[in-house]
Amino acid sequence: MFQLPTAHTNTSSRPLIMGVVNVTPDSFSDGGYYYSTEQAIDHAKSLIDEGADILDIGGESTRPGSLSVSVEEELDRVIPVLKAIAGKDIPISIDTSKPVVMRHAIDSGATIINDINALQTPDALETVASNNHVTICLMHMQGNPQNMQANPKYKDIVTEVKTFLQERINTAKAAGISQQRLIIDPGFGFGKTLQHNLELLHHLDSFTDLGVPILAGLSHKSMLGAITGNDVNNRIHESVAAALLAVTKGAKIVRVHDVKATREALAIYNAIHHKEA
Repeated sequence: MFQLPTAHTNTSSRPLIMGVVNVTPDSFSDGGYYYSTEQAIDHAKSLIDEGADILDIGGESTRPGSLSVSVEEELDRVIPVLKAIAGKDIPISIDTSKPVVMRHAIDSGATIINDINALQTPDALETVASNNHVTICLMHMQGNPQNMQANPKYKDIVTEVKTFLQERINTAKAAGISQQRLIIDPGFGFGKTLQHNLELLHHLDSFTDLGVPILAGLSHKSMLGAITGNDVNNRIHESVAAALLAVTKGAKIVRVHDVKATREALAIYNAIHHKEA
């Protein structure tokens, strides 16, 4: 099983970098750039060379307003890439909510399931529970990609997201999935306004109370562009800053497009952090 970093902020374990490989024509940041199998494999190899600790392969865009693709289409996109990278001695995550895709991905070498639907799809819990070597990331999302940004509302964003994630942790454990196999993601940009996202980031350290590692996915997202005014193709600096802030707030994994830049920024943080420890 993929070795998870320690959940709590008072440890010296190095935060991990999850590099994004979107095998899609329509993802919000790099859709279409690595759509062919060959392009996606080359990109994955580049991210490994840049120092990625994990690769996250996805075959279905989850940007606001995106439409779902069939199981067959998703499998055709991701499985050849996954099989080509499976021998590269790096943990591979599959970004999917479909149990059939999960099963095929696990059979092809994936050791992490990154599910924006937090295993709420019928048969998803059973699929991962029966594979004891697989780690699962449970994410919060209000609504679905088609409607999540229409009018997101919360009375208390931090409490509501934490309550949801605690419930999904409890459900996973009741299905036979040990807590040691779980990661949580508060779902930045998934049914949240800019202010919701900023509030979550400000209080991200409170999520360590849930006792599992936190993954933060802020890279290139519209919340960053709303602050700086930069378009999606020019958000490297703010993405690195956001990843670094997330780590200072307890994130143990950061999901990013810009692996080299993030790695170098975190090297400075790690050097200072370990010196102070």
